[in-house]
Amino acid sequence: MILKDIWLDVKAVQARDPAARSALEVLLLYQGVHALIWHRFAHWFYKHKLFFIARLISQISRFFTLIEIHPGAELGHGILIDHGCGVVIGETTVVGDNCTIYQGVTLGGVGLNKGKRHPTLGNNVTVGCGAKILGAFEVGDNCSIAANAVLLKPLEDNVTAAGIPARPVKKDGVKIPTNRVVHSEEIEKLEARIACLEKELNELRRKKKAEEKAAENSEKASKYDIYKRDTKE
Repeated sequence: MILKDIWLDVKAVQARDPAARSALEVLLLYQGVHALIWHRFAHWFYKHKLFFIARLISQISRFFTLIEIHPGAELGHGILIDHGCGVVIGETTVVGDNCTIYQGVTLGGVGLNKGKRHPTLGNNVTVGCGAKILGAFEVGDNCSIAANAVLLKPLEDNVTAAGIPARPVKKDGVKIPTNRVVHSEEIEKLEARIACLEKELNELRRKKKAEEKAAENSEKASKYDIYKRDTKE
């Protein structure tokens, strides 16, 4: 079974990495495949409660590949860890079949409680470089997590998520309409515009008062002139 899993991982690299030229090259030179091979043996020992040996194998693998996969993690078939440096996969993580994981990805947990605390990825999930999936929730089949996204909530099938925190941006390949986000720069511009408008409004009020006062004085002067004329008559 382990040998079959290793062969499926090699074929997955050939199928999804354009740079892969032969199965032999992938088997001998791809650190993502090496990490998966080490993990498959470590996981066997972990399931048989030989935790020290399992952990020892995982640490040796981490030393040589710079990919840290806890021996308790459950990985499916046909997984591609591309480039791989900095990938961390936690103890209770479950990764489905035919998933693609790029460098710098963290499949981690939140909190210090024992039990299920890491994510579960469905089949055919792609996790972009530097993305973080944190927490005990499910990511549906055929999902894509954008590079550097931080996913904290579950996703349905066929969803693309991006951002910090990550949110769905596509469903079944169709863009999801969202309310426009107002950025701080735009808020500053609006505040400056409001201040300018307030200044203009105060200036108009001042001019209006000056005009009203001038009109009042003119009216008084006119009445005074009429009074003087009537007095002379």
